[in-house]
Amino acid sequence: MAEKSGYYYPNKFALIFILAMEEIMGKNGLNAILNLAGLPELIDNYPPDNLEKGFDFADFTALNVALEEMYGPRGGRGLALRAGRATFAHGLRAFGALAGVGDLAFKVLPLNAKLKIGVPAMANIFSQFSDQISNVYEEGNDRIIYTLERCPMCWNRKADKPVCYVGQGLLQEGLRWVSGGHEFKVDMDTCIAKGDEMGRYIIYKDPIS
Repeated sequence: MAEKSGYYYPNKFALIFILAMEEIMGKNGLNAILNLAGLPELIDNYPPDNLEKGFDFADFTALNVALEEMYGPRGGRGLALRAGRATFAHGLRAFGALAGVGDLAFKVLPLNAKLKIGVPAMANIFSQFSDQISNVYEEGNDRIIYTLERCPMCWNRKADKPVCYVGQGLLQEGLRWVSGGHEFKVDMDTCIAKGDEMGRYIIYKDPIS
């Protein structure tokens, strides 16, 4: 049993993520992942749909590790990216609407202004509802940096490269929504799992499509 972190996601975030995984890999695939992650108690017993902080970062990390163990580094990475994207698409966009990112006044802004407002709004959702600590700042004219000072995806994990693909997928889908349908390149730059002091994603402001 992994040692708990004492830091939490709200149950709803974990529920959205688990449902996204179920959609991608089917019920049996998900059950196998939950077993492998040491979380068999979640089989047919998903976290409740509420905003109580009840899902430990160590458990969220265990799900990410299990994906990689089951499907290999490359397969796991692809599934984690898809799960991250599906997580935003299914549930977290509703939080974006709370942050004012969905309303008409926002939709008519130029792209650069949408990014300037939308990316910090995404970070604020996590800061407000969970124990994740994220900050956003611009670097030069062409990139935005999204940081994870406290990360739910690699709690106590050791790796030789960045491993937080779920967050990468989540950001990609969030950017698509914020921008009104554009795809953006998001690179993982640093990661706490590989010994960096914080995780950093680099978002390139020029859309790739």
